[in-house]
Amino acid sequence: MKRDTTALDDQSKDTTTVNWSRADSSRVPFNAYTNPALHAKELARFFYGSHWNYVGLLSEIPNWGDFKKTFIGEREVIMVKDMVRPAMKDLDHGVRVVENRCAHRGVRFLQESTGNKRSFVCPYHQWAYKLNGDLGGLPFKDGVQTPEETQGGMPNDFDLSEHGLTQLKVEVLHGLVFASFDASAPSLKDYLGPEILPWIDRIFKGKTLTLLGYNRQRIPGNWKLMMENIKDPYHPGLLHTWFVTFGLWRADQKSKMIMDAKGRHAVMVSTRNEGGGGAVTQGVTSYKPGMKLHDDRLLDIVGEPWWTISDPSDPQKSITPSVTMITLFPSVIIQQQVNSLSTRQIIPNGHGSFDFVWTHFGFEDDSAEMTKRRLRQANLFGPAGYVSADDGEVIELSQSGFEQWNSDGQNSGETICELGGREVHGTQHMVTETLIRGMYAYWREVMSS
Repeated sequence: MKRDTTALDDQSKDTTTVNWSRADSSRVPFNAYTNPALHAKELARFFYGSHWNYVGLLSEIPNWGDFKKTFIGEREVIMVKDMVRPAMKDLDHGVRVVENRCAHRGVRFLQESTGNKRSFVCPYHQWAYKLNGDLGGLPFKDGVQTPEETQGGMPNDFDLSEHGLTQLKVEVLHGLVFASFDASAPSLKDYLGPEILPWIDRIFKGKTLTLLGYNRQRIPGNWKLMMENIKDPYHPGLLHTWFVTFGLWRADQKSKMIMDAKGRHAVMVSTRNEGGGGAVTQGVTSYKPGMKLHDDRLLDIVGEPWWTISDPSDPQKSITPSVTMITLFPSVIIQQQVNSLSTRQIIPNGHGSFDFVWTHFGFEDDSAEMTKRRLRQANLFGPAGYVSADDGEVIELSQSGFEQWNSDGQNSGETICELGGREVHGTQHMVTETLIRGMYAYWREVMSS
């Protein structure tokens, strides 16, 4: 009888090929968003490989034993506060990140999202782990003693030290916690790069963060679309009525588009001006010249001393942005939109869906008035925000358009990212899609290797 090898032959084919129509990254094929096999490769390369992923804030786990459950890619992990190791004090601050998967039978042993524990115990067979992930003990390791004999037990060569939880490499930068599944990953600072670090320092360095709250949503679109959205200065003054009408983001604002040397991370920098009017709003259908707030506290914007820094690209000049949107590939966006501060974590959920977790924060020395202001302005953003609800909807519409086009099985169609040309470089304006091109140049390099 001849063996049917069709299934094996299908598995041997490369199902992760992306057919780019150009040598550059200015046109992204639709199947980069719709191919499940390609998504699995992305997870392996970007989330489980030699990249740093955001897992939370140090202020979320202030005390020994405090933990928060989260994800890197589609693998569930636990961020927990343990004892500080002197040699690592400046890097991990006692934070450990372990995978929520028992080494015995693969059980996701932790069900609570947050809390405090002295150890982790799997409910199935009671294997117990220290906070750092080491296996502390297990029932009947040495068997059961009876008058006649010892019954059962693990083999004599069973070594507790070889059966702990998956322990990730951890670094903490100014209260931001990052982890990597790759123990040989470069230092976090090297990964972020000198172009990006000054903008992280501006918000976080020397400050103690306070946790203000969370929002969470599931968006039916490919995870990369949110990274694109925040690297895209083209859309805010067109899609978002709020931005253009009230001057929070306009195409004529003083702006900078900055990226790291590899093009994967970026910062969009902008300074608020007066809302509406002028040539910049002509033909912009989202502009509402008569729109006014009955309660103008949402626009009670107060400049803060830390806004002004020396321009990293020209230290002889200072710059005072009211908006900085930092995208750290692949997993987090750090938002400063006027007085609203948050991290936005991207958690993939298959090729066509992702969870988006907003963590709103302030600073320990904020006045009660400033805390209220940050919370109030947070209503502009988040899942139901006056601004950000638009983004979730258009990402869903984008994904459905990609899936529709590729329904013929031909994997055809592509997006166009050519505003400002096809090159990849920083700019002093926002009429560009260069940051998207930069991200896909990097994506293409890593995924083709």
